[in-house]
Amino acid sequence: MTEKEPSVGSVALKWGFIFALVGVIFSLILMVSGLAENRWLSSLAYLILIAGIVVAMKNYKEQNYGYMSYGQGLGIGTIVSGVFGFLSGLFTWLYVEFVDTEYMGRVMEQQREEMIRQGLTDEQIDAGMAMAENFQGPVTMILGATIVTLIIGFILSLIISAVMKNKRPEFE
Repeated sequence: MTEKEPSVGSVALKWGFIFALVGVIFSLILMVSGLAENRWLSSLAYLILIAGIVVAMKNYKEQNYGYMSYGQGLGIGTIVSGVFGFLSGLFTWLYVEFVDTEYMGRVMEQQREEMIRQGLTDEQIDAGMAMAENFQGPVTMILGATIVTLIIGFILSLIISAVMKNKRPEFE
């Protein structure tokens, strides 16, 4: 008699949504407080993503009698990352489009000042700013956040799955 394994997708989606919500709240706090431009603080969102991946894998193992293959872990982590990235991108776009419409202007100005500090020419700065403006639409913001988070989450999942896997014995 074999036990039915829990669904990788349902576990990953559940925890992906929960931790994406935590990530959105963290981002909202940073944006409202004016600290979102601080790259060090903003990168702490990846700790939330790591926690989401670990909790989702742990929950899957609990539902699966302590077992999780490397592939299952990789799938869980990748789905959690995709959900996290998509909802983060969606939130960011909604925030800058409807809540704080001046936000992107401040970010662009900060980028311009950084380019000036780096000693770039006016032509280089103008080209960089024109390129940055191309990435401000809803599709590029949402898709960009999803893809970047998916790639980073996949790499993290490779590592976390290797540590957390516990393959079911062949003849059990």
